[in-house]
Amino acid sequence: MKLRSSIVGILALALIAATGCSGAEESTKATAAGGTTLEKTKINIGTIPVVDTAPLQIAMEKGLFKAEGLDVTLTTLAGGAEAIPKLKSGALDISFGNYVSFFSADAKGVIDLKIVSDGFQSAKGTHTIMVAKDSPIQTVADLKGKTIAVNTKRNISTMLIRAAAKANNFDLDEDKNFVEFPFPEMEGVLKGGKADAIQPVEPFGTFIGQSIGARVIWDTSQGPTADFPIAGYAATSEFVKASPNTVAAFQRAMGKAMALAADRANVVAIIPKYTTIKADAAASLAIGGFPTTLNATRLQRVADTMHEYGLLDETLNVQDLIAAPSGK
Repeated sequence: MKLRSSIVGILALALIAATGCSGAEESTKATAAGGTTLEKTKINIGTIPVVDTAPLQIAMEKGLFKAEGLDVTLTTLAGGAEAIPKLKSGALDISFGNYVSFFSADAKGVIDLKIVSDGFQSAKGTHTIMVAKDSPIQTVADLKGKTIAVNTKRNISTMLIRAAAKANNFDLDEDKNFVEFPFPEMEGVLKGGKADAIQPVEPFGTFIGQSIGARVIWDTSQGPTADFPIAGYAATSEFVKASPNTVAAFQRAMGKAMALAADRANVVAIIPKYTTIKADAAASLAIGGFPTTLNATRLQRVADTMHEYGLLDETLNVQDLIAAPSGK
C-alpha cells in the first residue's frame, strides 16, 4: 500500500547513519556574503527528514549556504535527542531539534546551548490527538483515565496533550497516562489497541487518517498552545563564541530559506526530495509555520509551559539562550 510504504520509508530514512563525514575538519577561511571573514567554512548540521526541516533543504537546494561562503554537510539523525550528545562532542556544529529537549538539556547542565535559528511552529493539523475509527472516545474529556501513545514522554508531545487536558478541566499523569512508541508504529498502536489514542505529527497523522480512518479528536494548535514554537536550530555556546561570523552566515541563509518556505508551494515541492513522501501525498499534508526571525518572547512560551507542567524545575530565561544575529 502506497501510504504504508511511505511511512515505512520515512522510518528507514530517519535511521540512516550520518550522511556526511563525522570527523571535524579544519576549513580554510572564506568571506561571507556580508563581507566578513568566516572562522569556519565547513560545517556539519544535524537534521531529521520531516516537514519541519523543509527550509534547511531549501537553503541547500537554492545555494543559500554557498552564497554565504559555507560548505554544509547534513547529518541525518534518528531523532532530536541524538542532537545533544553530537553537539557536545563536536560531531555536529549546529543541529535541528525540538525546543523542549534543548531547553531541558541546557537547564539541567547537560550542555550549554544557544539557539541560532528558529525552525518550526505548529499550525492546524500538524499536532493532533487521534483515535481509532470505531473508538468510543469523542472528545478530549473522554481521555480522562486513558492511555495516549507519544514518541517520547516528558517532551513536547506530552506537554501539548496535558495542556489540552487542562483546557478541559482535568490532568494527565506523565507515567500513568502515556506510553512511548515511534511515530511510524502508531498506526499499529491504534489497530492493536495498545493505547486509546495517539499523538502523531505530520506526515504520520495524515497517512494514518487516510489508511485506517483514524479520527482527530483534538488539534493542539489552539488556545494556549496555538501557533506553538516546536523546534529550531542550536549550537553550543562555545561554537557560537568561537565562530560568530560563521553563525551569522548560517542565520542569514536560514532567514532567506524561511521566507521562501512561507510559500507552501516551495515546501510541497522540496519534501519529496529529502523524504520518501510522494508529491501527491506531500500536497495533502498539514504544514506549520517557519518564522524568519528569533523572538525570545515567543520562545519564552515554551519554557513557561514546561515549568507549568513540571518539565523544568525552575523558570528559564530564554533570552539568555538566544544567539542574536550579528549583522545583515
